[in-house]
Amino acid sequence: SALSADEHAELAAVADNQEEIESRFFAPLSFGTAGLRGVLGVGLNRMNRFTVGQAAQGLAKLIVSNGSDPMECGVAIAYDSRHFSPEFAKQSACILAANGIKALLFDELRPTPELSFAVRELGCIAGINITASHNPPEYNGIKLFTKGGRDAVESVTNELGAAANDVDPKEIHSIEYKRAIAAGLVQEINPQNQYLDAIIRGVNMDAIRSRNLQIVLDPMYGVSRTSLQTILLTARCDVSVIHERHDTLFGGRLPAPNVDTLGALQAAVLQNHADIGIATDGDADRLGIIDDEGHFVHPNQVLVLLYYYLLKYKNWHGPCVRNIATTHLLDRVAEAFGETCYEVPVGFKHISAAMQEHNAVIGGESSGGLTVRGHINGKDGIYAATLLVEMLSVTGKSMSQLMKEIYAEFGTAYMSEFDWPFDQEMKEKLHHLLMVEKQLPAFPIPVVATNYMDGCKVLFENGWIIARFSGTEPRLRIFCEMPTREEAERLTGVMADFLGLPMPVKMI
Repeated sequence: SALSADEHAELAAVADNQEEIESRFFAPLSFGTAGLRGVLGVGLNRMNRFTVGQAAQGLAKLIVSNGSDPMECGVAIAYDSRHFSPEFAKQSACILAANGIKALLFDELRPTPELSFAVRELGCIAGINITASHNPPEYNGIKLFTKGGRDAVESVTNELGAAANDVDPKEIHSIEYKRAIAAGLVQEINPQNQYLDAIIRGVNMDAIRSRNLQIVLDPMYGVSRTSLQTILLTARCDVSVIHERHDTLFGGRLPAPNVDTLGALQAAVLQNHADIGIATDGDADRLGIIDDEGHFVHPNQVLVLLYYYLLKYKNWHGPCVRNIATTHLLDRVAEAFGETCYEVPVGFKHISAAMQEHNAVIGGESSGGLTVRGHINGKDGIYAATLLVEMLSVTGKSMSQLMKEIYAEFGTAYMSEFDWPFDQEMKEKLHHLLMVEKQLPAFPIPVVATNYMDGCKVLFENGWIIARFSGTEPRLRIFCEMPTREEAERLTGVMADFLGLPMPVKMI
């Protein structure tokens, strides 16, 4: 159970009142951009054994109703190092098993991209991962993958949300774990070797072996160390690791690899004279990079570097895909090579769908998630990190040299990113102002166009700004990209002042 002692006592005190139990613990579930996430505890959109039970039983109902053979294909289940992740994963497996659905449960903590890989390779009906990715330690959640290992699209998560909310507590069926194992309804799996072999086959290991690169890894107390270290040691890199143990509190910091959380990695890169520092978020589907000069390499720059590398140095051909809040420098690179950059709403499910539709070379987001054609259908920080190491090896150039090469050819682009917490009243007020009335501040430069695909995006001749509500946590985010930091932060201040938000706010 994910309930505290006080909550257990509270539940016991109302045990004779079924309606009160249901109203307090079986709150309506709302699936957002990447599935279901919430703070551990009791209440609306909270994560506990009751909400997990609703979601698992709802998924079972959908699978049974669609006519597939649930025992032949099954559902793969993974989990990360957060509080109650193993317990929630096992609970989900037992509920699926009790509904006649084979559950393939990972036998240890593994990265989210390995689950995406397993769903595809094993031909599973679906996959679920108990994780809250880069959210704070008090969060947990459920990520849903559909056949082929793809992030579930909105129509599917909406359908699951409706099915879960329609679950009567008395309808939740479960089976004892040992009985489920003995009956073959739950099977423990470990697809690590197959996943690592797929990455190794997809990169130029000979080129990496020839360079003897110095690399520092920061798993951020999450789940990437074994996978990434195994690949790099196989390629004869000299690897140092910090923050390597599994920790449910992630060392007391946010498990999101950004400019504010990678100070220790930056220091380790400089101290070790390393070629690159690599960090992954809590479930290893996103990454953060420190270059050879100790500078944080923004995920936007990582995307541009890899797309440029694949087109120029590996002679690949094809478009790229980015979300609405990701760098337009990708557009310039694509245009120079006669390709197209496609824009989609925030959420990797949109990236995956557009990549398949357009046979894109690469797709990604400014939050650090990306994938490349020919790999899995979801974002993968481990594969992306390995490809960056290949890039350094094949080009013989440092990360900083390659970025200067790109800026010299395509011009500079700097993105400022700020966020603010909100309550429901504030959200409704700002949503009405921006999305209904469509009011804009008096920007000091001409507005070229506006875009309301996902938030309020304003385009200028040399840049853009967007204000949108996060789909994974209660925060309003403003992103602005201009040729210089000063221009980007000045326009961000104009938007924030218009919305009544104080500046400055912690940069994310």
